Amino acid sequence: MMVVKIFMYFSAVIISGYSQMVQVDEIRSGYAGSQVDLGCQFVNSDPPVKISQVTWQKFINGTKQNVAIANPALGVSVLAPFKERVRFKNPAVRRLTPSLEDTTITFSNLRLTDEAAYICEYTTFPAGNRENTVNLTVYARPMIQMSLSTPTIVAGPANLKMTVASCLSANGKPPGVITWDTSLDGEASDSEVRNSDGTFTVRSDYIMIPTQQTHNQKLTCITTYHNERFSESVTLNIQYEPDITIEGYDGNWYLNRESVQLICQADANPPVSLYQWKFLNGSIPDRVEIRDNLLLFKGPVTYDLAGTYLCDATNSIGTRSASVDVNITEFPIIPHDITQGQQGLGTAIGMVALGGSLLVVAITLLGVLFRRRQRTFKGDYSTKKHVLGSSYRKGGSLQPYPPLPQVLICPEDFDDQKKAEMYGRPISLTENIHELQDNTDQMNRSFSVESKVEECGYGEQCFAFYDETELEMSVDMVPQTDGSVISKEEWYV
Repeated sequence: MMVVKIFMYFSAVIISGYSQMVQVDEIRSGYAGSQVDLGCQFVNSDPPVKISQVTWQKFINGTKQNVAIANPALGVSVLAPFKERVRFKNPAVRRLTPSLEDTTITFSNLRLTDEAAYICEYTTFPAGNRENTVNLTVYARPMIQMSLSTPTIVAGPANLKMTVASCLSANGKPPGVITWDTSLDGEASDSEVRNSDGTFTVRSDYIMIPTQQTHNQKLTCITTYHNERFSESVTLNIQYEPDITIEGYDGNWYLNRESVQLICQADANPPVSLYQWKFLNGSIPDRVEIRDNLLLFKGPVTYDLAGTYLCDATNSIGTRSASVDVNITEFPIIPHDITQGQQGLGTAIGMVALGGSLLVVAITLLGVLFRRRQRTFKGDYSTKKHVLGSSYRKGGSLQPYPPLPQVLICPEDFDDQKKAEMYGRPISLTENIHELQDNTDQMNRSFSVESKVEECGYGEQCFAFYDETELEMSVDMVPQTDGSVISKEEWYV
């Protein structure tokens, strides 16, 4: 047992030493139908060994099959079935005196059956055989195909699901991965089959409920294969019965209204081929003209046009109907939103007018206050001048008149002579009353100066008369209620 183990260890070391002298690309790959190089170089030793022959072999299922041989004396040989597709890449190998250090071979038009392990073996003297292995993988690009399940898809009942499109990744190695890119509400059903040549076929069906809303929607199939991405798209062609609406009646048909009509609008695939109008309250009035999907009401609106109008629309898929109830009123109906809008507009106009009026009043008040402020007296009342007689004098006001007693009482020991000396002369109540009236007239004449002065123009002179005396005054003198005058230029700002 010990001898066997030592021999096995020695053999592994020798083989490992051989491998280090033959350099190869351990893993190579290519697509079926393409070309690939399997590199092999011999690193000679020092002192160098003699290369007697180089042999490429295919190792599959535990057996070896010669592919190509290069011999310095006998030349190059490529065996069937590789003879037309395999050659030595380095031209030096094919010379009369060949160089066999680089014996890379080139595979052309790869086949799936070429996938295997390939051994590059060097026969040397005196070192013996040296070899190394290259693993070749052959890929197959799949054929990508997308199609609608049928050229024409007809929308059925609301809950009926069906296959609308299929995506196929055929004869691929490794198998492709299929996904869908769409905004439609559907689901995918996938299947995978392994073919006899080692390739795979993957199929994905897109299942959904075809409806009017899914017509003309885009559906994209994406196939990912060996880090490559392929995509194809189709546009769904869903056929469905007409979807009808009647337009033209706004709920405000009133007596004597002109130019009214009804339109039968239909959304259908394929398009509508026939429109039919009916009046459920009897026959269509004579003043109504039918033009395909259009119902024209000639002349003013009358009560006999009221009723239910029905439209039938037909295409190759089926027939659908729609109706409208027409009501005739005596007067136009003003929409509530328009009434509110008019009220709002009137309110806005009123607010603007009120604001303008308030602004005018405010400006007027400010003007009056400004003028009054300009006329405010800034001087000293002790300098006011009174118009007395024929000259001016300073004084605060008119001299007060003492109250006139109704009865004069004298001491009992006063005789008539003393009373006369005291009062200058005999005084009676009647005389005192006349004197008071004369003084009152004098005050009125003093006050009349103000009105007379104001009647003069600016820059002119006025004359006031008091006790038959002429008094010259300028218009810049402003009379006061107490009989005095004040200069505008000197005391007002």
